[in-house]
Amino acid sequence: MQNISKIYGNGFVANKDITFSVNEKEILALVGENGAGKTTLMKILFGMEQPQSGQIILEGKEVRFQNPIEAIAAGIGMVHQHFMQALSLTVAENVVLGIEPTKGLCFDMEKAVRMTQEVSDRYDLRVEARARICDLSIGQRQKVEIIKALVREARILVLDEPTAVLTPQETEELFEQIKILRENGHSIIFISHKLDEVMRLCDRVTVLRRGRIIGSEKTENLNERKISRMMVGRDVVTSIDKEPARSRETILECRDVVCLNENGRKAVNQISFNIHGGEILGIAGVEGNGQNELALAITGMGNYECGSIRVNGQEIKGRDIDQIRALGVAHISEDRMRMGSAGELSVKENLISDRMFKKEFRRGPFIDRKKVNDFADACIREYEIACDHRDEPIRMLSGGNMQKVIVAREFTSGANLIVANQPTRGVDIGTCDMIRRKLIDKTRKDGIGALLISADLNEVLEVSDRLLVFYKGKIAAYFENVKEVTEEELGEYMLGLKTMNQEQIREAAG
Repeated sequence: MQNISKIYGNGFVANKDITFSVNEKEILALVGENGAGKTTLMKILFGMEQPQSGQIILEGKEVRFQNPIEAIAAGIGMVHQHFMQALSLTVAENVVLGIEPTKGLCFDMEKAVRMTQEVSDRYDLRVEARARICDLSIGQRQKVEIIKALVREARILVLDEPTAVLTPQETEELFEQIKILRENGHSIIFISHKLDEVMRLCDRVTVLRRGRIIGSEKTENLNERKISRMMVGRDVVTSIDKEPARSRETILECRDVVCLNENGRKAVNQISFNIHGGEILGIAGVEGNGQNELALAITGMGNYECGSIRVNGQEIKGRDIDQIRALGVAHISEDRMRMGSAGELSVKENLISDRMFKKEFRRGPFIDRKKVNDFADACIREYEIACDHRDEPIRMLSGGNMQKVIVAREFTSGANLIVANQPTRGVDIGTCDMIRRKLIDKTRKDGIGALLISADLNEVLEVSDRLLVFYKGKIAAYFENVKEVTEEELGEYMLGLKTMNQEQIREAAG
């Protein structure tokens, strides 16, 4: 990609004169802060966006893709962070969607199975073609997306945050399979915020900052500190020294809570635990093991069938979301687009969406615009939200800056319980550091309690004071002292390879 520039209609410069390359049989890391231009650059490569200027040279010939279909036909595949799969269909049916083999006028299921299984076996991906997507683990579903691209004969694979929801064991397995792809002649563009993974897996690293290429170096000449300095322009300390938690009054009590998923199955099965003021309770687990259903139940965005959830001594059953927030609950949703923000509204409007009727922002029956503007500007400064103006629609922001708006709103809500569900997913190292430190400060200085749900094991180990591990809707392990557990051990509990007995985890309820 030579001299690529992309400027959006509002004047935002996403890419400025970028020259970027990937070689045959190379695993190239593409890293940068949120809003640095990584996603836009890859969308241009994949035909989802058109540049104002620049060229794409593929195997010595200039190409221009009007849409992803043309990019796929040219041998480029993109595995998105959020899977696009039909859960009720089999692996084979998902893999051949859009290129369905036929026998006469009918869909040829046997050929679809052969096409899928052949690719799975050739690259040691170990996915059963006849299995239903809904029965697969997150790690296996990730592999299905890779098989989709390979069946379409992709020679260049773009992997967007492929390890974001994987256990350490699943990550190691994926890395081995990526290396097999490289050995078979494929080129891999690996987008990740996990710099330790970049150092272990990739041959070369290209860094973007504010829409421009900062540098491209062989991994052997770099370390995590150098990469993070290139990304954010300063040193970032990834380990966090925090004061010991000082346990105060009980803020959240969950007793024998049962939640059903959208299919009517038990997603949370008789879970009990407490959270006290001044502490962070972490929950680790592979996605889909009940964490999200529990978070929705606590915040009123979902239901629980039986059991008890009490916030500051008050049972929340039968209360609506607004009433639960009034009890002192703040919520950082795992889905910032659908649940955490209103895309068409401005940064300012999203910041005050939960408090526009409070007296502090009113002047009689009207909104006090000066107070609202001052508050929004203060949040933009304190949380380092990169936006053109407080009135800019939030949908124009990068994912990480969108997350900063949500975090700013929830952290300034006056709540004494914060439910933080995947608060740093898909955000860069600098933003991760800021969010984690502010969450710790809120517990230590303001005495609030926090429930941290995260697929990032480094995050739950660094930030949590106590830790639960979920597996199939139950507590599989409980650690009073988080420093005693490693990522590898956590992974074993998350995969169900190990389980503590109920006596060992009973103290979690206290």
